[in-house]
Amino acid sequence: MAYTKFGEIVRVLRVKHHEVMGDMAKVLDTSLPFLSAVENGKKNVPVEWVDKLVKHYVLSDSERAEMEEAIEESKVQYKIYSKNAGNIQRKTVLAFARAFDEMDDDTALKILELLSKKEDSSE
Repeated sequence: MAYTKFGEIVRVLRVKHHEVMGDMAKVLDTSLPFLSAVENGKKNVPVEWVDKLVKHYVLSDSERAEMEEAIEESKVQYKIYSKNAGNIQRKTVLAFARAFDEMDDDTALKILELLSKKEDSSE
């Protein structure tokens, strides 16, 4: 079973605090199956979980930052709001989304470089 970085962090927290998954599900006010799906990368981590986990496990600022980074690395879905986008931007987003699953690392790096250059020139 593939675990996300977030899943690894919360497993360590449970073991460290002698808790089981059901205990954590209660803390997060969620079902056990949903917590499992999040840990295994099938669902995104709900935003409100960070504060609940930080409070319950009394995490430091650096531990919170590590968890937030793990959440970003563990995302399985991203939303792009195109309300203010033009027609070309919308077509670009759709083309990227369609090609994403088949994209090789070289192509992804080229796109990343192109976007990084755009960010650098706007500063």
